[in-house]
Amino acid sequence: MLTVSQLDELPPHPLGTCVALGMFDGVHLGHQHVLRTAQLEAVRLGARILALTFDPHPLRIVCPERAPRLLQTVPQRLRALAASGCNAALVIPFDQGFASRSGEDFIRELAAGAAPLRSVSVGEGFSFGNRRSGNVPLLHTLGAELGFVTQVAPPFSFRGEIVSSSRIRETLRAGRLSEVAELLGRPYALAGIVQPGAQLARQLGFPTANVAVDGLELPPAGVYAAWVQVLRTGNRYPAVLNLGLRPTVTPGETQPRLEAHLLDFSGDLYGQEIEVEFASQLRPELTFSGLDALSRQIADDVVQARAFHGI
Repeated sequence: MLTVSQLDELPPHPLGTCVALGMFDGVHLGHQHVLRTAQLEAVRLGARILALTFDPHPLRIVCPERAPRLLQTVPQRLRALAASGCNAALVIPFDQGFASRSGEDFIRELAAGAAPLRSVSVGEGFSFGNRRSGNVPLLHTLGAELGFVTQVAPPFSFRGEIVSSSRIRETLRAGRLSEVAELLGRPYALAGIVQPGAQLARQLGFPTANVAVDGLELPPAGVYAAWVQVLRTGNRYPAVLNLGLRPTVTPGETQPRLEAHLLDFSGDLYGQEIEVEFASQLRPELTFSGLDALSRQIADDVVQARAFHGI
């Protein structure tokens, strides 16, 4: 999938562009409903499907105290958008300058940069632009002038409730991983670049791949059976992971860490992107009397993870 950060980087398409517009954090079932709306129109016209999204989350700039933790990293979001059938993605760098632009100016520039713009698909109630000046009525008005169709996808419900990123965040914090997977349409996973750690787990006999989780929504702290995919090779490994503050070795820590021990794996993953798929929580985070007790518990965690994976 072609990914650009500016409209002028988007190459022309002879049959035009159908745009799906949104934040798309999580690319959950509701987002997929919007994307399908754009896809059906693009197939009918032979046009390109362009997902238009933002980084960082707009609230991070206009109202930081209300900005949510995200369900995905940007690379994860892009992979999910590609899997949903998008041909291209425009990731707009959201800053104060962009935040000050009106919704009308934004759509006019989009129509010029993605010409011919054939359709714009949004979720019901979606708004954009300075002071939320862009909305569905404005899209209909500008579409009549500029020659594109506005498609509004109604809210998507699952088990009697609307699917939204905020609902998924709440469900994730409660640790209901199977429900999160249903709302996403796939298992919940975190991704990131493997970073060097303190090597303590290696000294205890259980080397881990450490991934930063800053700014991401997380399930409860604890130990999980998991799967780890190495993005460069596509290889997938059973794993056991610890998510939390590591109170035994770093008392007073405030920033959670994710450490994954890949079962029956030997190699160097530093600097590589991995995606960690949560399968099942084995236990909550605990504080131990010392490193010996911690080492024994980790060994037991590995046994439980192996049993879960059937290896």
